Amino acid sequence: MTHPSSSKENIHLPAKKGVTLRWLPCGFILLQSILYGFGDPISKAAYETVPLYSLLSARYLIAFLFLALLFHKRIWQGLKACSVKDWLLPSLCIAGGYIATNVAIVLTTATATAFLRSLSTVMTPLLALVIFRRKFSPKHIPILLLVVVGLYLLCGRGGLTGFGLGEVFGLLSALLLAGSLVFGEKALNNVDPVTLTTVQAGMSAFLTLIFTFLFEGGVHLETAGGAEWAIIVYLAILCTVAGYFLQNAALGHISSRTVALLQCTGPVMTALFSRVILGETLSPAGMLGAAILLACVAAETLMKQ
Repeated sequence: MTHPSSSKENIHLPAKKGVTLRWLPCGFILLQSILYGFGDPISKAAYETVPLYSLLSARYLIAFLFLALLFHKRIWQGLKACSVKDWLLPSLCIAGGYIATNVAIVLTTATATAFLRSLSTVMTPLLALVIFRRKFSPKHIPILLLVVVGLYLLCGRGGLTGFGLGEVFGLLSALLLAGSLVFGEKALNNVDPVTLTTVQAGMSAFLTLIFTFLFEGGVHLETAGGAEWAIIVYLAILCTVAGYFLQNAALGHISSRTVALLQCTGPVMTALFSRVILGETLSPAGMLGAAILLACVAAETLMKQ
């Protein structure tokens, strides 16, 4: 069942004199980048004390309960107005994507994770080609080859950890987050952003609880002190609730390719905060690799299919 009010074709953002609110969705993604840029290094700091999946379970449960308590009536109406297939794939993709991101943060540096995650911009048109049979021109191939060069400079000669399991999870997160953009853009024709955000937070909580009992034998938060709980609350409310919602709200008005381009600001924010909080630095080769990656994802997003 389609909600006419949620269709992008039927949404018209109001304009103010001299400044149009059509730029507002772009601001949503820039704000999301700032929130995630600070969230990446503090997550890595918290994982030194609290087990990975236990922390993620607490984070996503808090986010889901927060949304459910505030918007339960709206969420219930939203779920009745759509089908499971509308929200299932974008929820699985975003949950898996950010779980993979946090595994990568534990296994490698926060800076490397953020740059690898930004490759979702390159993967978005590839995924759209496979899923929706969208045209893929040969002019994209040089960009993809430059991505390989950028990855080598960043991970192999950038003063980071090399290319290991952490980088594999970073690339996996990029693929899954590309899926969350491609499938999420389509889902928002039938599902309102608050409902989709809540379902995505619930799916994230469900998956992390499974992993917590599989790999950690249950939820263990006894090592979490005041600082760790402050980090968990920040990650739950600002990175999950606000971060998911900002992406969904933006996807309701601008394309997944534009959202992916704007998310390229995320690695820059992470690098800045990681330098201050964790002391992570890039060598000149790493900086060159990062610059190549950002140029590639920007060019890939701007290029017409």
